[in-house]
Amino acid sequence: MALRRFLDSDRRGSASTLLIVGLANPGSDYEGSRHNVGGDAVRLVAQRRAARLTLESRQRALSATVATERGPVTLAVPTTFMNESGAALPPLLRRTSVKDLHRLVIVHDELDLEPGRLQLKLGGGLAGHNGLRSIAHTLGTNDFSRLRIGIGKPKSKEQGADHVLQRPTGARKVALAEAVAAAADAIEMVLDYEFEDAQQRVNRS
Repeated sequence: MALRRFLDSDRRGSASTLLIVGLANPGSDYEGSRHNVGGDAVRLVAQRRAARLTLESRQRALSATVATERGPVTLAVPTTFMNESGAALPPLLRRTSVKDLHRLVIVHDELDLEPGRLQLKLGGGLAGHNGLRSIAHTLGTNDFSRLRIGIGKPKSKEQGADHVLQRPTGARKVALAEAVAAAADAIEMVLDYEFEDAQQRVNRS
């Protein structure tokens, strides 16, 4: 019901064929952290496509629309903190006219995947991810697409928060940058291919 209410509200802006949202915490304190890889990957795609992510009036995300052969695609990074990511979705969905949530792709870090592994999927659980939980609560459903970027698990569950917020150094920093670049490549596949084709290409690599 909540989803229908905000999707049926007056739309402002141009329609997009896809909405791709990279999750991250805002501010310099979180730059380069494992938790920010989703936002970093979307920013990298925008850079590759010579698109500038900007904050529009009444929006709670930086966004840009890029042209593709399959139509315009909106890239976005919420300006909220991770556990409030859902607040950015209603304005974005209204502006882009994306009503089929299969056309909404959330790009996020994933503890349950080994570092650097990528998985493109439709729906599924939340795996304790606060950003996904916030989005699912706002939309009233888990039935949206995700690009999961593996960051691996810490040695103990109690170290989970420190692990995701940590900014790796040395070889781990290089590996994280490589994972972000690979995730950006995967997003490019989503832009250029139908979801099922992109899924096969991403998940088998």
